[in-house]
Amino acid sequence: MILTQIVPTPVGPLALLAHDGVLVAAGFTADPREMYARLSPSLRTLPLREDDLGDAALAVREYLDGKIDALDRVPTEQPGTPTRQRLYEALRAVPAGTTVSYAVLAERAGLPRTAARAAGSACAQNLVAPFVPCHRVLPSTGGYGGYYYGTPVKEWLLAHESGVIG
Repeated sequence: MILTQIVPTPVGPLALLAHDGVLVAAGFTADPREMYARLSPSLRTLPLREDDLGDAALAVREYLDGKIDALDRVPTEQPGTPTRQRLYEALRAVPAGTTVSYAVLAERAGLPRTAARAAGSACAQNLVAPFVPCHRVLPSTGGYGGYYYGTPVKEWLLAHESGVIG
């Protein structure tokens, strides 16, 4: 069973999907089926059911209330090669309120700086935003770069975490 819950946020609904107490997907959509469709084939065989996800939903509310590190405590899991998993671990280690470049993220995952493209690919395929905070990665050339849920959502998350907005 994949349990789902929608949590309202200032930038739109956040769909949370969990399996056996672990968050397997999260994203800014009102339809959890959009996230479900991106899950691994084995998880897509399980039925969806709305439920209270407890601490994951509480962590989102705490995050929105200003405890910007609240999402860090929620366990997540998503598919990927060992290199991709190291990149996701490095992403989770980027503290709220800070940003890194794709090259720095690659280095923090034990890859050369020239693996910035692999870091960008991991961000693009991230299924558990904002718990795996790919919004904290910016291009070294400036600007915000891309974000699966749109640049305005990325801008809001970064502003919220920096204390610019509440």
